[in-house]
Amino acid sequence: MSDPIDPADFAAEAVSLLGPRGFTRDPELMAPWLSDWRGRFHGRALGMASPASTREVSAFVALCARHRIPIVPQGGNSGMSGGATPDPSGCSVLLSLRRMDAIRALDPVARQVTCEAGVILQRLHEAAAEHRLRFPLTLGGKGSATIGGLVATNAGGTQVLRHGTMRAQVLGLEAVLADGGVIDTLTPLKKDNRGFDVKQLLIGSEGTLGIVTAATLRLLPELGGRAVAWAGLASIADARRLLVACEATAGEVLEGFEVMPAQSLEAVLAHVPGSRAPLAREHAWHALVELAAPQGEAERLPALAESILATAMEDGLVADAVIAANDSQAEAFWRLRDEIAPAERALGPAMQHDISVPVARMADFVAFAVPEVEKRFPATRAIAFGHLGDGNVHFHVLAPAGAERGAWEQAEGKAIGAFVHDLVTQWGGSISAEHGIGQMKVEELGRLDDPVRLALLRSVKQALDPAGLLNPGKLVPLAPQRVAEGRATS
Repeated sequence: MSDPIDPADFAAEAVSLLGPRGFTRDPELMAPWLSDWRGRFHGRALGMASPASTREVSAFVALCARHRIPIVPQGGNSGMSGGATPDPSGCSVLLSLRRMDAIRALDPVARQVTCEAGVILQRLHEAAAEHRLRFPLTLGGKGSATIGGLVATNAGGTQVLRHGTMRAQVLGLEAVLADGGVIDTLTPLKKDNRGFDVKQLLIGSEGTLGIVTAATLRLLPELGGRAVAWAGLASIADARRLLVACEATAGEVLEGFEVMPAQSLEAVLAHVPGSRAPLAREHAWHALVELAAPQGEAERLPALAESILATAMEDGLVADAVIAANDSQAEAFWRLRDEIAPAERALGPAMQHDISVPVARMADFVAFAVPEVEKRFPATRAIAFGHLGDGNVHFHVLAPAGAERGAWEQAEGKAIGAFVHDLVTQWGGSISAEHGIGQMKVEELGRLDDPVRLALLRSVKQALDPAGLLNPGKLVPLAPQRVAEGRATS
């Protein structure tokens, strides 16, 4: 291993490898990428690399390995846990995959696409649609989220109920490892029994084990039609029972099932100009249900949705409901769901928790946890919304009126976060359902997770990245003795 290199000398070597477009130390060009999009985490970097090919990524990572320079990989910088933001030390480099945005191949017969890490999700949707296909994962940030970032965080979204997370969409993977070596498993094989499935190890590893440069993904036939319904309910327990009824009757055509309380809908209606409540009367809870099917099967969906809702109303599960008359109205329903987080941000500071518990227990958890949090932290408001069908809700705790943004999160907010995570752990759940651990939850993971599992995470990290250069401080908590050493030297 070489001695520490002067930053200017390192920059010269990096420019020699990547060209003037491929490496910069310009503060203005780097500034937008040194903070997460929520504005919670801010860092500094020696420079920002923007390689244009896997070969360039490999060469640059090898350069960093020789000089022991940490690397922070970054896609669209739209993550929710600070996983793509460098620390304040300025010792690391950003590695942006945004220039690697080629769709290398799309096979409409095999229904597969191979694309580079920097491809924007919305562009992939559009490319698939040109061949009457679709990629079955979407989320609110589809206009900025990249394929590499989605793979690295094992992203979820609103269609997980039917199609699974990003892990289920990846057929093959290409990645650069900590020493610059390239692993290529892009060719999809139905059966491959050569030991560990390395691609699955890298999916969800948040850039701590390797840097995803390309992926082969599965595609599905385009939708022939859908039926989107909005239902008003008295409780989240009724929403759970409606979900069970939908699963029993609709089966595979149940594409999505989202819930929100009255407070969330009210916030969106106040925040989004021109938005309208789907139902005339107020309800304590709302469910957004989507049925979807390919051509030839979609004709039955409106009648099926009407039958499900009619039965639910007869059984007292649903107080009122409406089925979207057309795609425009369906999109308006979905916009009400997608705008919850921005609407809540406009209300003031909040602690956002991305949690899961077993699907069958989620309604009971919400009914228990909301009053517990509000009792423990007076003047706060706890709100749960999201993917009830996946056992994953976004559990937000809004600050008291007049709380100072930033200061409140660092004080009472931290105590709230720990309390919510304690509850989730007691209920057998996860403190990160789909947004990743990043740097935001790494200490909490170390505090709450199974020690045996944590030891396994550290062992894998040590084996694949012994120098600890790939996205340091993210996902993998330090061992207890290393935490103590760090506190002693700080």
